[in-house]
Amino acid sequence: MSSERPPTIDPVAAARWQAAAPALSPWLHEEVARRMEDRLQWIRQAPASWCHWDALRGGLQAHALVSARYPEARCQVYESAAHCEPVARQALAKPWWSLARWGASSPQWGLPTDASVQMLWANMALHTAADPEALIAQWHRALAVDGYLMFSCLGPDTLRELHGVYAALGWPPAGHAFTDMHDWGDMLVHAGFAEPVMDMERITLTFASPERLVQELRELGCNLHPDRFPSLRGKRWREKLYAALAERLADTQQGGQLALTFEIIYGHAFKPAPRVRMDSSSTVSLQDMRLMLRKGGKEN
Repeated sequence: MSSERPPTIDPVAAARWQAAAPALSPWLHEEVARRMEDRLQWIRQAPASWCHWDALRGGLQAHALVSARYPEARCQVYESAAHCEPVARQALAKPWWSLARWGASSPQWGLPTDASVQMLWANMALHTAADPEALIAQWHRALAVDGYLMFSCLGPDTLRELHGVYAALGWPPAGHAFTDMHDWGDMLVHAGFAEPVMDMERITLTFASPERLVQELRELGCNLHPDRFPSLRGKRWREKLYAALAERLADTQQGGQLALTFEIIYGHAFKPAPRVRMDSSSTVSLQDMRLMLRKGGKEN
């Protein structure tokens, strides 16, 4: 795997961001989720239950799209940040007078139990995890056999223009390194997933001013690199940053607006029945034995 993937993330900074991230659905997250939802048309089997992991930050409009696609499916919502759950609960609550309240079950809340859902939906969450392999393993445990994972995250070309500005000014990295999609595929297989399908696209966002650009970035995330600036910067540093952004990121093809690239990675993988390597003496859990027996019965 690439040496540029996390742990270029400072785990303490990642935990602080998790606890303080704006309790809203950023526009870019909603747009990525909309594109990811469109990929569900290629999934033949509708899930009987699904988990929306970090629904608020991942996109509440997207939650409505997935719920509309699978109206009969039981939904589990898990917010890993405590301050996001009440906001998500209020946003997803159906008013008492709404016909939707009586026509479909309300979401269940909390961490999904092992093997309890057929689809796990995680939009734009993985690239801020200090231990992404542990998070992927957690998703794997939550899925039932033959269930599948749908996720998206930022890729290594993200904010390449901003990194160039910081490097030209001799400053520390503008952000932590993002993982390549091939490395995500390797991690999925290592966690026990099968048939991972990875693809990517680049989205260019434009901003009218440096102030608007920085505001948008603060909604999307923060610099988690261990070698970032060790302390707060002052007003003069901010003015220097704004001037550099205005000079270096202006795109004549975009009418002089400031342009930033975001590489978006999409991933999809299934959870297969467990395979146990048989030695002269092997131990198999009761749950795995039941799953193997059921799988064998279906194939006979």
